[in-house]
Amino acid sequence: MARSHRRTPVVGMTTATSDKAFKAAEHRRERRSVRTAVKQMDEIPDPKLFGDPCHSEKDGKQWLDPSKHEELMRK
Repeated sequence: MARSHRRTPVVGMTTATSDKAFKAAEHRRERRSVRTAVKQMDEIPDPKLFGDPCHSEKDGKQWLDPSKHEELMRK
């Protein structure tokens, strides 16, 4: 198989498989707060208040040494 191993030695620092649930929850929270602010005629909150990657289950990526971690280089 030509694509049975990783070409780039980068993996996520996580036990979670995906960020999808976190991102959906944060976008829902943002939409809810914007809707509330519009109804109350307040200032719309800054989008950077929501979805901080440091608070998610997946916290960035790390580079591996392929010679030391051959089992992680398999797909």
